[in-house]
Amino acid sequence: MFRKSVIEIVVFMTYAFFAMSWVAGNMMTKDIMSFYHVEGVTAATWMTNAITIAKIIGNLCAAWFLTKLGPKKAFAFASILIVAGIIGAFVSNYPMYVVTRLIMGFGGAFVIVYMNPVVMNYFSKGELPIVNGINAAAFNTGNLLAILFTGSLLAQLGTWQNVVIGISVVSFVLLVIWMIFSEDFELSSSKDGEAKKSYGLGDGVKDPVNWFLPFAYSGVLFCYISVFAIFPMVPNFAAEAKYLSSILIAAGMVGTVVGIIVAKRFTTRVPVLRWSGLFMTIFAAIMAFTSNAAIAYSCAFLAGFFMFVPMTSLVTLPYELPGMNPGRIAVVFAMFWSVSYIIETILMYISGRIADASGDIMISAIFAIVCSATLFVASFLLPEPSKQKAVADASAAPAE
Repeated sequence: MFRKSVIEIVVFMTYAFFAMSWVAGNMMTKDIMSFYHVEGVTAATWMTNAITIAKIIGNLCAAWFLTKLGPKKAFAFASILIVAGIIGAFVSNYPMYVVTRLIMGFGGAFVIVYMNPVVMNYFSKGELPIVNGINAAAFNTGNLLAILFTGSLLAQLGTWQNVVIGISVVSFVLLVIWMIFSEDFELSSSKDGEAKKSYGLGDGVKDPVNWFLPFAYSGVLFCYISVFAIFPMVPNFAAEAKYLSSILIAAGMVGTVVGIIVAKRFTTRVPVLRWSGLFMTIFAAIMAFTSNAAIAYSCAFLAGFFMFVPMTSLVTLPYELPGMNPGRIAVVFAMFWSVSYIIETILMYISGRIADASGDIMISAIFAIVCSATLFVASFLLPEPSKQKAVADASAAPAE
């Protein structure tokens, strides 16, 4: 019990501090660009784009490294890449700094995939909703840590380089703890000990559920990012943009807790995805169109709440599919994160084109809200694990 608790804490905090480093870097953009004497919005976006590119490519590569290195070394390798972000504090030019962000991004991409086989190996089916719900909040936790502490860290440590070093040192400590407490385990065996056929990326590409899952999440991810990137640019918005991010994070924390309780109490997953997806889109639409500030803030909270309630059910659903094992779950989530970010990137590009063509950023905001309905739509495509299990049990039962 102690070992798996320590391992879960390390897995969660490793990704949370990766997220903190990512967001803190974005928050210190002006300081970093000033240090390197770089100007222009395009140059600034490369810091974020580097990590996004790394996540898209890295997620797909993660399963291969897991197979070659084994769980313990693969996660350690991912952690080393995150810690390597410290190099960014010492490089002398901006392109090299962007490269260090790319390297760190690969580490984060690997970690978010590897946490799934680790969870599947150490935790029972009854524990999965709680652990998956907690892990689903890791990025949001890192985001919150960055918002709360980046300013004070910058004031106390003096330079953005020292902030980068400080966060990287914590990530290094987590790596050391991982090496002490972690162990390798079999990737192709299920919980019942039965050996399964190896499941590679080629198998994953042929499996429809591996496309439906990222489609479900992609619109939600796009809408979430749009709250920070697009909504602040909307003029005459009833809710002040500077408060939206805080409201969304607070709502996300509450929604995550409720999502864990719901996933723990009910065995069905699809209804949670369907109704949460519908309510999220409805409240986001009301938030965008109302002229009443109180209604806008209330709907912003409710939209954020229903954005995070289904996350535990969404990420737990693949674990409960028949024949799932640590190796297969790694491929499932490698595709989940990579395809989600590919679709989100395309949607963000389309959104920008819409704003440029129409001259109205509000249309882009509406587009983001409409796209959030992918979760609702995908709920009619995704399998219900509890029903599949009932069919499988009935098929396995001896004829009377």
